[in-house]
Amino acid sequence: MKIAIASDHGGYDYKQELIPYIESLGHQVLDLGCHGPASVDYPDYGIPCAQAVARGEADRGVVICGTGIGISISANKVPGIRCALCTDPVMARLTREHNDANMLALGGGSVIDTAKAIGFGAGETFAQMRGSAANDPFTMARGAVRTATNHAG
Repeated sequence: MKIAIASDHGGYDYKQELIPYIESLGHQVLDLGCHGPASVDYPDYGIPCAQAVARGEADRGVVICGTGIGISISANKVPGIRCALCTDPVMARLTREHNDANMLALGGGSVIDTAKAIGFGAGETFAQMRGSAANDPFTMARGAVRTATNHAG
C-alpha cells in the first residue's frame, strides 16, 4: 500500500517518527512535507496530500498538525476525501468500518509529547503496538494514540 503523509511544523516530529514505522510494515511512503521544523501553513501540505490520495497516487493519507483539526479541515476540502481526525483507537477503527475514511488526521504535538512525558520514545511506543498493527496504517496510527494515551494517566 502507498501512504501519502504530510504535516505542518506542529506535526513534523511525529511525521518523521511515523515514516520509518510505516515503511517497516512494508508500505511505500510518499512524504509530501513539510521538511523541517520551521513554521509553515498547514493547508500548503494537507491539501496536496489529499489531492495525491484523490488522484490515486496514494492509497491512503495521513496528515498531522499540532491538533489535527486544521489540517483535517483542509484535507476535507478536496473532492473524494474523507479525512477523519482520530484521537483514540475506537474512532480510528469505526471511521474505516463505517465511514470509509481514506485519510487519517492526527495531532502531532499531543501524541508525541504524551509518549515522551511518560518515558517512551516514539520508536518504543510503535514497537509496543506492532502485534496489533495488522499492516494497516490506520490501525498503526490508532495504536500509537492508544499506547500514548493509555499510559498518560
